[in-house]
Amino acid sequence: MSGLRVIPTWRHGREWLYVCGDDGTNVAWYDRDAGRVNLLSETRRADVLAVLRPFIVGQVAIGPPPVPTPAELAGLTLHPDDDLAPNRPGEALVVSLDRDPAPQRRLRTDPRHKALAAQARVGEILDELEAMGWRVLHSVPLPGGSRIHHLLIGPGGLFALHTLPVRRQRVRVDDPWVTAGRGEPQPLLRRVRADASRCSFALTAEVRAALVLVEPSAVHSPTPPRDVRLFTDQNLPTLTRTGGLLKPADVEALHMMARDRGTWRRV
Repeated sequence: MSGLRVIPTWRHGREWLYVCGDDGTNVAWYDRDAGRVNLLSETRRADVLAVLRPFIVGQVAIGPPPVPTPAELAGLTLHPDDDLAPNRPGEALVVSLDRDPAPQRRLRTDPRHKALAAQARVGEILDELEAMGWRVLHSVPLPGGSRIHHLLIGPGGLFALHTLPVRRQRVRVDDPWVTAGRGEPQPLLRRVRADASRCSFALTAEVRAALVLVEPSAVHSPTPPRDVRLFTDQNLPTLTRTGGLLKPADVEALHMMARDRGTWRRV
């Protein structure tokens, strides 16, 4: 058994059949009107075609999702309120702290400050990658109040990065659980995967999930997490060693789509 299932969805008046894994992540989708099966990963081609076989009519094209054309992008005239490019790392936290500052007398530090410092640290590192052909967006809003901490687009593909402040703490990652110091285990990798899946849906492109641990004293992962890349703020720049997946024009096209707030309203 492939563990895949087909979910029918209507988008822009057209029926698309999404192929999802057991954990809800998108693997591919079939656009009936276009006669095309869009694969997010070539490794699942055979399984995807097998599960879609009862639904496919006639000849279909099979391959990665098409990148928006320059003509399509030329039609995008973003209103400043809809342009996410100016967002600062931790933008939502900055706004939250401005509107509702932490009381001056507290025995414990407001956790929003730690989260903001961690996102600012990671954002600073990612912004430096633009010189190498990468593009980054920070604090991408999703329906329901959730945020993609950082979205990275470049020659090595697309990454949805979730930042976790763990200063001077030992971290254990045992999929899907993440335990920092003496804290309770949290199923954080489920959220990380879900965020990347929503990004894939919005951008119609494969977006890989990544968890960035900021200033840990040590990281222990008995088994590497499935479909989630682990980084610390120290080794995050090694992500740029991947390449050859996207051409510069593709990077710019996807970045233009991602910076439009409207892209994220239905995910």
